[in-house]
Amino acid sequence: MKFAVVTGNPHKAQEIAQFFSGVAEVECVPLDCPEVRDDDVGTIAAKKAEYAYGILHRPLLTDDTAFCIPALGGFPGPYAAYVQRTIGNPGILRLMEGVADKRAWFETAVAFADGRGISVFRGRIDGLVVPPRGREGFGYDPIFEWEGRTLAELGLGEKSRVSHRARALAALRDWLEARMREEP
Repeated sequence: MKFAVVTGNPHKAQEIAQFFSGVAEVECVPLDCPEVRDDDVGTIAAKKAEYAYGILHRPLLTDDTAFCIPALGGFPGPYAAYVQRTIGNPGILRLMEGVADKRAWFETAVAFADGRGISVFRGRIDGLVVPPRGREGFGYDPIFEWEGRTLAELGLGEKSRVSHRARALAALRDWLEARMREEP
């Protein structure tokens, strides 16, 4: 099987290609997709997949990620990239000052589109917002603690095996493998 990863981030495409090694051939296609405004990353990923499939007419994958903090009403949610660019980790930590509930989670939705339609797969990891630690990773990784370590302390290799994206991709991989076994 062969499919495109629609992203402008070649590192993400490389991570996904490695994840599917031996299962599928993955190609990066840097197509700008309009991003709908929605509180659900699954809806956002599916709409991007619908748009991209309408242009490319071949099997493809898109994704979207949310960073949710219950004490802040779920903020920043699917607007995590914008919030990271504007107030960054220092802004999030300021918003969390004096807040006892430090719970947070990452959720990624991966949408797979082909001639049969669009299917969405989700992955989530739960953790805590903490003062920054670690040198690896990017974005919220230094302030998100999962199982005692921040994502920035895990290192990129371990993070790509246990992350929210890895969990969504694993669900997609299982689904694709089952589909391939069913086809003649």
